[in-house]
Amino acid sequence: MLDFRTVREDTPGARWKSLFDYHWPAYEHWYLSEGERERPAYLACFNALRRHMPELLGTYRVLCDLAGGGDLSARLLSLYRPPPYITGCSQAVLARPASTLLARNYDYPPELCEGTILHTRWNERRVIAMSDCLWGVLDGMNDAGLAVSLAFGGRKVVGDGFGAPIILRYILEFCDSVPQAAEVLARVPTHMAYNITVADRAGRYVTAMIAPDHKASIRRVPVATNHQKKIEWYAHALASETLIRERQLSILVDDEATTEERLVSAFFSPPLFRHDYGRGLGTVYTAVYRPGEGRAQYHWPGMHLDLTFDDFPEERITVRYGARGLYSG
Repeated sequence: MLDFRTVREDTPGARWKSLFDYHWPAYEHWYLSEGERERPAYLACFNALRRHMPELLGTYRVLCDLAGGGDLSARLLSLYRPPPYITGCSQAVLARPASTLLARNYDYPPELCEGTILHTRWNERRVIAMSDCLWGVLDGMNDAGLAVSLAFGGRKVVGDGFGAPIILRYILEFCDSVPQAAEVLARVPTHMAYNITVADRAGRYVTAMIAPDHKASIRRVPVATNHQKKIEWYAHALASETLIRERQLSILVDDEATTEERLVSAFFSPPLFRHDYGRGLGTVYTAVYRPGEGRAQYHWPGMHLDLTFDDFPEERITVRYGARGLYSG
């Protein structure tokens, strides 16, 4: 069972602190899972942020203070060289003359998902995003008309860089367009392989294949699943059906007859919708972003949330994930 909550707070304050207090014990356990010596010291974390994403430092300092000013929480909140983590995920952009849509399924163990949809205005721009690692972003959109989503890149390599959720947060806080986001994805180092899809209200889109061991490959590709150019981790590729899902999405977005409704409905059924919760590859939620309208929608079987920057009620939805892979509210 997982509670999804919408939380609106323009500047970091009591609501964010409440989320931190609730999730901190689990995050502390995760952050220390490989031993504290495996995590970088605070000064290394701060300097990495200052070098690569200096505009985030103001917000970072405020959040560290709200978290109690502790050394360990500050190191975790930097998301610099965190423990590795693996997701599934499918994402696709449908760009039509009248509108642009970014849709995705997030495939992950439900018990490890925060389930918090944050509406913030931390750095002038309003942002709606599914939160991860307390202030990172799994997918989201800003009021400049930019939407972004991440998927695991299907490679075991781990290196020197940031967790992708903080890079997505940085993009939504400080970028207006796909070209600006692409510049960030090309220069900010990541600690694991990820496929980041970005779309804007002008109909531009790219998918960036980022990893710690090579330069980012940024192409005008509307579809991403869980491999980069070629399969390297065969067991994961087979379990996640990454090639099958990529082919399904490619067929859909390449078909001029595909409507927004047709694309979104495909995310509600196999092979895109996955029931493999036992291996941590089941679909936790479906997100649909319409950056031109400033509209974000989140779907579960029989339930959905329809949110905008001006209409963002704070509410809670409880989702029960069934033992056989089916779930209902």
